[in-house]
Amino acid sequence: MKKVFKVLVNLALLFVICVPVFSQPNSRSVETFVIDNFDNESSQDYNYDGESLNWEWTVNASRFIAEGYPKYGYFKGIPNSLKPFQKADVEAKVLGIQTAFNRKGDNWFEIIPMKDDKVFEIPFIGNVSQLDFWVWGANYLYYLEVMVRDAEGRVHVLPAGNLAFNGWKNIVVHIPGWMVQHSKLRSGPKSLTLIGFRVRSDAAEYVDDFQIYFDNIKYMSNSLSFIFDGYELLGTDFSDAKTGSAVPNNSSKNKGDEK
Repeated sequence: MKKVFKVLVNLALLFVICVPVFSQPNSRSVETFVIDNFDNESSQDYNYDGESLNWEWTVNASRFIAEGYPKYGYFKGIPNSLKPFQKADVEAKVLGIQTAFNRKGDNWFEIIPMKDDKVFEIPFIGNVSQLDFWVWGANYLYYLEVMVRDAEGRVHVLPAGNLAFNGWKNIVVHIPGWMVQHSKLRSGPKSLTLIGFRVRSDAAEYVDDFQIYFDNIKYMSNSLSFIFDGYELLGTDFSDAKTGSAVPNNSSKNKGDEK
């Protein structure tokens, strides 16, 4: 009798342990997604929700920007730490920006994506824990910020440190756990999005000649955290579906119709 009971208990435990493995995704599953490595201009092929997205980068600056600035483009280069991972048949490139302002103060410029001549926000996949990218600093006391929009439409500016260093540096920006990354509302943003980067000059720093470069923007995310049984029905198109009729409201009937 005891042996039979032990067998039943073991089978029950096995069922409890194994069933979640097949019925729901692992909540600790983490992946790395590359947003842009800048090797192919406007050809990112970023796959989001079954669609391949591509964009181009542009730079906007504050009012005291010098004439002819900001300047930006793609240049040959790569951080040494990334060279072992670079494909042999692909020329490594980075995004470079040069600015000059007419006076010291609270000067700034923003690096933002564009698509079809419109400002474009890059959607994140899953539940993002951190953003990771490489920045080349010229040892100027400028401050770097990351701008994101949560799933409820609010813009958040995340500090990414200062640029008072020479050469390449890997920057990691953690996404706060309280930030709303997904919304059940169909009319609003579906997920957290990347608006772009903002660089601010210190009020006392030189502003007549500044350069910065970016490379290999990526992020870590639990891509399965919002996948559930029947997820494929979430975006169903009802445009060709049948239309039902409304049930008359009894309270709106004329008194003469009631007998």
